[in-house]
Amino acid sequence: MSREINDPVNVTPRKRTSALSEQVRQRLNEMIRNRDLIGGQVITEERLAETLGVSRTPLREALLRLEGEGMLQKNAGRSFMVRQVDFTEYMQSLKMRRIIEPEAAALAAIRVPKAELTEMRQEIEALHSTRDDREHTRAHWNCDDKLHRLFGYHSGNQVMYGVIERLRVTTRLFEVADIRQRVEADHAQHLEILDALDAEDADWARRAVDAHIGSLISYSLEQFT
Repeated sequence: MSREINDPVNVTPRKRTSALSEQVRQRLNEMIRNRDLIGGQVITEERLAETLGVSRTPLREALLRLEGEGMLQKNAGRSFMVRQVDFTEYMQSLKMRRIIEPEAAALAAIRVPKAELTEMRQEIEALHSTRDDREHTRAHWNCDDKLHRLFGYHSGNQVMYGVIERLRVTTRLFEVADIRQRVEADHAQHLEILDALDAEDADWARRAVDAHIGSLISYSLEQFT
């Protein structure tokens, strides 16, 4: 967790700070998604700045951006903490995703570049052949993020894309780390979504994404109720 952030050189101080804060934001995003920082955990800025090898200024900028994205919030003492999502909020967010994401996929069916679909398929297939517990879990969630972001972004509706991203932040903050029971189902469902997008079949893409999120809802209800 002590990977050092590189400071850009040969740029103005302001640009250097902005570029560095974006690197820090990406690193913190990764730490939260991989549960190196968990829901409810208070951020100790001095310690985190030392861990990342940066000053407080770019760290503070990164924390403010992550607060705006919904990954962090302020506690009663005005310190940053990782936002904690309960099961009710998680399920409500999943149900909203089930309404919006199938439509995004339908819109994206004629818009996603073939090269991006091919690259995504190769990544999914490569992931399926690797089973290294924690690293596989991280790779699985990263792959899932990329696929949903692919059709969300290429929906052509940036407002819809922004709503989806916000909802996915919420569900990602809750999802259990042990996804071994979801691997096979997700693999098949992800490939079907890609097949539908590759075929430029809007109705198929809509059904495939609806079935995928519906499957996750059913799985979550079985695990937590």
